[in-house]
Amino acid sequence: MAAFAYVAVDRSGKRTTGVIVADSKAAAIDSVLAQGLSPVSVNESAPNDSRSGGLIRRKGKISQHAVETFTRELSNLLAAGLSISRALALLKREASNPAAREAWTKIHDDVVGGQSLADSLMQFPQAFSSVYVAMVRAGETGGFLHVVLQQIADFRQRDQDLKSKVRSALIYPVALACIASGVMIFLLTYFIPKFGAIFAQFGDKLPTLTRVVAGLSGLLLQYGIIVLIAGAIGIFVLRRWLLTESGRRTWEKLLLSMPLLGTVMSRFALVRFARMLGTLVGAGVPLVASLKTAREAIGNQILADSVTRAIEQVQRGTSLSKALSENRKLFPASVIEMIAVAEETGRVDQELIRLATTYESDLDRQLRTLVALAEPLLLIVMAALIGTVVVSMLLPVFTLQDMIN
Repeated sequence: MAAFAYVAVDRSGKRTTGVIVADSKAAAIDSVLAQGLSPVSVNESAPNDSRSGGLIRRKGKISQHAVETFTRELSNLLAAGLSISRALALLKREASNPAAREAWTKIHDDVVGGQSLADSLMQFPQAFSSVYVAMVRAGETGGFLHVVLQQIADFRQRDQDLKSKVRSALIYPVALACIASGVMIFLLTYFIPKFGAIFAQFGDKLPTLTRVVAGLSGLLLQYGIIVLIAGAIGIFVLRRWLLTESGRRTWEKLLLSMPLLGTVMSRFALVRFARMLGTLVGAGVPLVASLKTAREAIGNQILADSVTRAIEQVQRGTSLSKALSENRKLFPASVIEMIAVAEETGRVDQELIRLATTYESDLDRQLRTLVALAEPLLLIVMAALIGTVVVSMLLPVFTLQDMIN
């Protein structure tokens, strides 16, 4: 008997961990499944050693690029007619990253020893997600593993491209906000104190705006460290709150309620969900299992809840289009109609991929619109803040004669 540490997902999509005592790894997986859980990783525990991804931690982290290369090359080798053991042996020899080489070696040894590729990949959850493993398992079962691996590689590439577009769209607004903050700190801590001695002799005769800005500058100089520490504590508390279930849901609900940003977020979730579901269905994964896996790709718990309700309806025999129609925020009426037509023609997987591609282009336009609106708005805010400080310093000059009299 040995102890096996597991990471699993329950029916609601919540991750759970635990330890099971069993005769073998296969028996441990059966025990996890018997609890109504979907195993993500099951690894034998060892004293003073966390076997879950232990190889990765000792040798470093496996990069996403290494995983993508492994996936695409393994697909090409299998399509060329090589056996999986020979293909894995070639990949482990060619791996340049130490962490990847050791992981590929472990996967090769397990597969040669009779373990399935999906079970071997489960030992490295940091590199191979539950979605990845589910698709590989479907490919092994259906006998089209090389096709599934190619679909995984294409999906990961498109998903990374989509994330890159979002990150690129945020670069300029974030840079403007950082510049504005830096300029304000410079004005309040260096520029304004230069006028402090000049304005001190006028006392209460200074304009109200000047006194407010000068007071703010003095507070920042005197209590700057305290403000910095308080800000760091506030950020830490906020991050901890966002990690909680209620905090994350409150934050996601707030973002979704914003006029333009909420639409962009829902379209981003739709693109990821549709592409993942279409890829899984096209790979031969049953619809309910595909829905449960694709739900994890949404990235927003509020929107994922609606998919959870849709899964329950599909299990009761409701059509996919009707089950998804309850959430118009995530699935517009036009999307529901196209899915309904695809169900009638038996082309659900192809239609979902087409929808993902179409809405990805629409998302790209919405991101450009959002950035186009954010740029002048940030410039106006930055100009207003800096202008307020400058005007507060110039007002005493304009009223100097009155103050002298």
